[in-house]
Amino acid sequence: MERHGDEVEVEEEEASAGTKRHNVRYVLAASLLLAVIAMSAVWIFPALMN
Repeated sequence: MERHGDEVEVEEEEASAGTKRHNVRYVLAASLLLAVIAMSAVWIFPALMN
């Protein structure tokens, strides 16, 4: 971390707290897939009952 007057510069690792994981992408993909399946089930099952 360096100070230049009122400005503070931090390294990339300091700013991200040292984490560079990409697990969020998989959680978002899985939740999107589950949401699409659930919404499809809510639409398809009542349509089949009629």
